[in-house]
Amino acid sequence: MPEILPMRFSPFGEAGLHCDAAGARLDHAVQERIWGLAELVSGWPHLREVVPGMNNLLLVYDPAAADFEAMCAAVEQAWSTLDVERREGRIVEIPVRYGGEAGMDIEEVAHHAGLSVGAVAELHAASECTVYCLGSQPGFAYLAGMDERLATPRRKVPRTRVKAGSLVIGGAQTGVISCDSPSGWHIIGRTETKLFDPDREIPILLAPGDRIRFRIDEVRA
Repeated sequence: MPEILPMRFSPFGEAGLHCDAAGARLDHAVQERIWGLAELVSGWPHLREVVPGMNNLLLVYDPAAADFEAMCAAVEQAWSTLDVERREGRIVEIPVRYGGEAGMDIEEVAHHAGLSVGAVAELHAASECTVYCLGSQPGFAYLAGMDERLATPRRKVPRTRVKAGSLVIGGAQTGVISCDSPSGWHIIGRTETKLFDPDREIPILLAPGDRIRFRIDEVRA
């Protein structure tokens, strides 16, 4: 059994507890424990909201029923004794047009990585990514598992509008913009797959634990 890293706790507003287990880098085993902990504590009567993040968890509690120190002690006990079952998420394939007008920043990513545009597309598509959590905008999935060679610092000047469907890289993470929005991540491609569609029966396509496979439909320099 792998070593269980201790939680680091910090207050979040007047009735919030931020529980961080990230350590030096993102870890899938830790994320599975975060999912398990979120499911366990969601049944606690004094909790108002449970928000899983990337190797962290935010809890919003009723300050009339619990306090910060008591919450820390309860979460620490649950974390150290948690029995975690491996989560098998769905495999979701997302077709992508890499480069060209659809991926205007791919050459910059390629230059930073010392690779060709084609190699960037191939490495990106070869990376099976896992949805760790949802946030930022409806349907946006924070993914882990991108090839480390593609990690690229975010743009110094964010764009004020990036179209939904844009495939982006920011630091060591990648993702698909789900709604038109500002972004400082690099655009390397585009997909017609809608991560958020309010007209669907289930508007949000992805869920934590899902595994994403990007499929190359086209590569342009």
